[in-house]
Amino acid sequence: MGGDGDPGGTHAYQALADEDCPFDPMEPPRRPTGKLIMHSMAMFGREFCYAVEAAYVTPVLLSVGLPKSLYSMVWLLSPILGFLLQPVVGSISDHCRARWGRRRPYILALGIMMLLGMALYLNGDAVVSALVANPRRKLVWAISTTMTGVVLFDFAADFIDGPIKAYLFDVCSHKDKEKGLHYHALFTGFGGALGYLLGAIDWAHLELGRVLGTEFQVMFFFSALVLIVCFIIHLCSIPEAPLRYVPKDISPQQAPQDPSLSSDGMYHYGSIEKVKNGYVNQELAMEGEKHQRSAEQTQRTMTMRSLLRALVNMPPHYRCLCVSHLFGWTAFLSNMLFFTDFMGQIVYGGDPYSAHNSTEFLTYERGVEVGCWGLCINSVFSSLYSYVQKALVSYIGLKGLYFMGYLLFGLGTGLIGLFPNVYSTLVLCALFGVMSSTLYTVPFNLIAEYHHEEEKERREAPRVDVGSSGRGKGVDCAALTCMVQLAQILVGGGLGFLVNVAGSVIVVVITASAVALIGCCFVALFVRYVE
Repeated sequence: MGGDGDPGGTHAYQALADEDCPFDPMEPPRRPTGKLIMHSMAMFGREFCYAVEAAYVTPVLLSVGLPKSLYSMVWLLSPILGFLLQPVVGSISDHCRARWGRRRPYILALGIMMLLGMALYLNGDAVVSALVANPRRKLVWAISTTMTGVVLFDFAADFIDGPIKAYLFDVCSHKDKEKGLHYHALFTGFGGALGYLLGAIDWAHLELGRVLGTEFQVMFFFSALVLIVCFIIHLCSIPEAPLRYVPKDISPQQAPQDPSLSSDGMYHYGSIEKVKNGYVNQELAMEGEKHQRSAEQTQRTMTMRSLLRALVNMPPHYRCLCVSHLFGWTAFLSNMLFFTDFMGQIVYGGDPYSAHNSTEFLTYERGVEVGCWGLCINSVFSSLYSYVQKALVSYIGLKGLYFMGYLLFGLGTGLIGLFPNVYSTLVLCALFGVMSSTLYTVPFNLIAEYHHEEEKERREAPRVDVGSSGRGKGVDCAALTCMVQLAQILVGGGLGFLVNVAGSVIVVVITASAVALIGCCFVALFVRYVE
């Protein structure tokens, strides 16, 4: 319904997208399951580190003495940067001609930023204490270092999802994209569950904690090890071929000798298997160099303008998908970011503002610990449901999966808010996993379906010559992922105000339920599904 209302916008998009057609002119080969699992390891490492941050970032910030006035800046700066920069970098990666491929250089850079951010926020206080003797300067440097680490990690970890999805879409066939997304969701859940489990262990009283210093250093050791190993496996999973350029005035008869080169004067991109048995025509390469410099100059001057035009001319079905994704992540983050606090204050009846040796504060801490186990249940069921999705999609389709994920989450959070009970709340945490798996798979499956449909239309219809480069898969994935950052901005800027007005964190759960149910209606009425 949402995709049929504006044919003019759709034609504008298809015309722009035609420039990207040579990025994927042929169907990539089918990938073995092992390669798709290796590709999914990046999501395992990313979610493991996310879980560690969720368990430790608040204690770290409290331990360095961060003023309450700076809390909102810590949580809002990263999503604001990501929301502004992600589409730009997605567009640049669509035209990247690095020898290592289009996406992997960005994934590697963002992985290094995640590692550096963890090092700063988990070890910054210890390093500053060892180097700075003056108490006042030590406090300033400890707060600055920790804040920088949290913002850097959040920015990179949020940002990296777009390039990872675009990498999968670039090198996999249509069927493997769907399979790969399910593996992504599966290992996302496993990584989160393992991170929460390790975060729940009291490392300070174990030998490893005594050897490394504090539990913060122990968690950095595990996080760095998991992140490095997972990203090495991911980057070595499916090789990419570099993007190449062939001028439009070269005849098609000259070009087939190298299948990585396109005869229409554009960039041809795919996996390395497409080109490893071919060779480059040297005359073509020399001729292409003459046109490459002017193309680079055009890209530098046109990238922002063409990007903004492509986003404004986004077809209605892409726009509706982004709005539905925003509804989903706003509801999900509203619940998840305040869930442990909700368990401590509402379910257990504790008080975080009481004296630290009081019964009320100890009760609150117990509720927070049980809340962490609830988040672990969410991660486990996210993995299990991502596996079940593969069987369900043949019966109820993507529309049924999308609708059911939002509906179950909305009903579950509503019941938790209306009837707060320890055991029922922990059982209903399984529904959080259903929503998590839905958000990580169904929207990107729909993006893949849209791309597949447009590629078929371009093969069947005459090509439309457009003078400026348009949107590629990187921009589409980035636009969708931007909704996560926008949801973080809305949650971080709005929920604190709601809690202050209502005087209770129960309003957070009720808000999450209401937004999810509104999103449920939206995905049923406005999101377009490819038959």
